[in-house]
Formats: sequence, C-alpha cells, structure tokens
Amino acid sequence: MKKLIFPILSFASLAGYSQTIDTLTYAQGSITSATTKEAVVAKISYKSLPYGSVVGFLSGSSFTFPLFDNEKYSLTVEAPGFAPAKFMIDPAEANTDRKVIKNIELGLPSSASTEAEITRTVGKLMRLDNLIFNVSTAKIEPSSYGELNEVVKMLKENPSMVIQLEGHTDIKGDPKLNMKLSEDRVAAVKNYLASKGADKSRIKTKAFGGTQPISKENTEEARKLNRRVELRVLQN
Repeated sequence: MKKLIFPILSFASLAGYSQTIDTLTYAQGSITSATTKEAVVAKISYKSLPYGSVVGFLSGSSFTFPLFDNEKYSLTVEAPGFAPAKFMIDPAEANTDRKVIKNIELGLPSSASTEAEITRTVGKLMRLDNLIFNVSTAKIEPSSYGELNEVVKMLKENPSMVIQLEGHTDIKGDPKLNMKLSEDRVAAVKNYLASKGADKSRIKTKAFGGTQPISKENTEEARKLNRRVELRVLQN
C-alpha cells in the first residue's frame, strides 16, 4: 500500500517528528461494505488538525498511518458506489499497542439507499430501532408509534408484501420467560399494526427469546443491543 505524507508548513515543524517508531501512535483499520461485509478498495485521505501540517493519501481496503506529535487527524474515505465517510482520529483513544483502531463500513449513497428501501427486497431485515417497550413488559411506549406507523404505510403501499416480526430479548434471566416475553412483544406489535389498518394475515411473528444475541458481553450496552424487534420481508 502506497503512502505519501506532505508537510505543508515550515520545515522547522519537522523537528517535532523526531519521535522513534517505538513511541509513535498509529491509526489502523479496514474498509468494508456495510451491506455485504466484503472488503472495499477506497481512496483514503487524512490530515492533522487543526492546521493540516501533515497530509497523507492511501489506496486500499485497509490503512495504517502514524499520528505525529499526538495530534488529532481527520480521515476521509471514498469509494465508487458508496457514500463518502468522514471521521476524526484521536490519539487519546489508542489501545495498549499505541493503535487507534477504526474499522469503517461504507454505506450506499442516499439515492441508492432510498431506492433499496422502495424495492423492499425479499429477505431484507430491518431493525425497528425506535420501538420501545415498558421494562419487562409487552406494553408499547407511545414514542414508538411513529416508526410503527411507517411500517403500516409500507404494507399499504406494497399490497403483496408479507412480513415477519422477530422478537429478541437479552440473555439474562429465565430462558422460558425470555421466550414468552419476546412472543408477547411481537404479538403486541402485530396487534398495533392491525389496529392502524394493516392486513393481519400478511404479518407473521416469530419469537427467539435470548437465543440469538448480537453480543454476549455482560454490559448494559450489549443487553440493550440484544433487546430488539426486527422486521423481515418474506414476500413482495
């Protein structure tokens, strides 16, 4: 992988780059498609902040570059067919190996993303991120109604569509109670959609309890990630 670093300010600033390789912090990461998870070859550019005294350009599906003088860097990743992505790299986030790991997933550009949503591909899985229940119950919070109304609209605009609501809980507690809770929650969502005019016969449900966690870490963030309802397009 080729790398170019262009100091833009005075050569006097290079005196600060006399750090040995053993003390430098590096930015490192991979670039993949958010949809397929496959590697994506991209153009990568970075510059130190705030003045851009160091600028670099790379090309490939991964990157490594040094963070001189403990400065923050801006990072831009661009690839044909994907939306450009911009990030800030902060040396303060380095791990014990003095590396700031930034693995990047590139998404579709807004126009392509919108088209994909309109197509409603069979097999497509959508997480209902704004669907919230009262703690340990199947009672839907009113703040969830907006997202659920969008699902109703989707079903009405696609009269041949059949969906499956898939309920998941975290992995704590009694597995049988978790399974029952996930069953009750997808049933509550189905009933809400039907109450707003969606065809109940085109809404299937499936409960998984805590058998398919996204993360098995014992943290509140992981548990929150695992508690979810997903919508799968079965037919369209």
